[in-house]
Amino acid sequence: MTRQHLVPPRGGYGARPLIVMAALFFIIGFVTWLNGPLITFVQVAFGLGPVGAFLVPMCFYLSYFFCAIPAMGLARRTGLRNGIMVALAVMAGGTLAFGECVGLRWYPGALAGLSVLGAGLTLLQVTVNPYVTLLGAAHHAARRIAIMGIANKVSGIIAPVVFSFLVMRDIGGVASHLAMAGTPQARASVLAAFAHAVVGPYRAMAVILLLVAVGLRHAGLPDIHLDDRPAPRSSHGPAFALRMGARAWAGVGVVFMYVGAEVMAGDGIGLYGGQAGLSLGQVRFLTSLTLAAMLCGYVIGTVMVPAVFGQRTYLALSAIMGMVLCLAAVLAQGMGSVLCVALFGLANAMMMPILFPLVLGLAGPWRSQATTLLVMAFSGGGVMPQVFALLIPHVGVKAAFMGLIMLSYTCILLYALMLWRRGVPGGETVA
Repeated sequence: MTRQHLVPPRGGYGARPLIVMAALFFIIGFVTWLNGPLITFVQVAFGLGPVGAFLVPMCFYLSYFFCAIPAMGLARRTGLRNGIMVALAVMAGGTLAFGECVGLRWYPGALAGLSVLGAGLTLLQVTVNPYVTLLGAAHHAARRIAIMGIANKVSGIIAPVVFSFLVMRDIGGVASHLAMAGTPQARASVLAAFAHAVVGPYRAMAVILLLVAVGLRHAGLPDIHLDDRPAPRSSHGPAFALRMGARAWAGVGVVFMYVGAEVMAGDGIGLYGGQAGLSLGQVRFLTSLTLAAMLCGYVIGTVMVPAVFGQRTYLALSAIMGMVLCLAAVLAQGMGSVLCVALFGLANAMMMPILFPLVLGLAGPWRSQATTLLVMAFSGGGVMPQVFALLIPHVGVKAAFMGLIMLSYTCILLYALMLWRRGVPGGETVA
């Protein structure tokens, strides 16, 4: 198939690649959005506190930081389509390793499996996001990424529920049995049976990922490559590099803060709900609640952007909504406060679909480098939850959670206002 570069053919590539990508995002959602219930799961299965349990998202998301540069190098060599297939194969290996190590109750091995899974997802992010961005007109890039997000979040709503029923159906009973266990051997037996329930589902997910990787080769997708043409001679001056670089780098920092806030709302809500008085049986479904709100946000966003609001304006409005919800969560108690946290998903939904193409547009001729930095910034999803866990003994769950979330939304709002005030070349559309 003829190699395609950064400029899509007139009219785009048609609907088929988007449908295939949406199906891919749906399948990936089963793997990526299990961290929320997994945090609760490992707390029980391995007897961990918040710091130990939040090593799950930390190992998962720090892979983005360490693997982004080699992943981009591989993507340049293979092209985006082949890079997606390699990423799925790596993800399958990490998924299998995680399930087997949990079944053996070997936590370091389980974390290593999550790191491999994160490495595969890193390669996927540096390939699939530019791939979707480049499938059509730039001014509809946010809408295309939002459609992918809808598919991902629908799967993300279903996956924690399926996981809870297959693996954590009787988590309250397990806690009771542990409390009544009179000997270390009895406790170990209860925990071994509980942990082994993970093995089968994760083996099945690994097989599905491998089958999808093979199937994509025969799906008729266009072979898009990142264009590494050198920057124009006129753009090599230090003033130009500083002007463009500053806004692009600021965007990378904002993505770091955003991903941290998204992971806190999706994966940290279980711990937050537990501290608010909810039972283990209730908190296992909270990730799905956040993702349901996020799904609603995607649906609204695809209608509103760019038809009613420009991308920068909608980004600012989303940040303001998040700040209002944050204040409401501080004032509310119990389930009311937890529901405000779940509604962060509504505010978060369109932020990444807007930020990713926005920063790529600001990067100008250095899109591949910007893509690498943006994926490295996803490590915020590992750093911020761990900071949250470390702050809990000093300031409490609510203060630590809301302080970090408010800081993130403030940074996002300031960035949107900066772009709005200074103006972005090409109006609202920069990708």
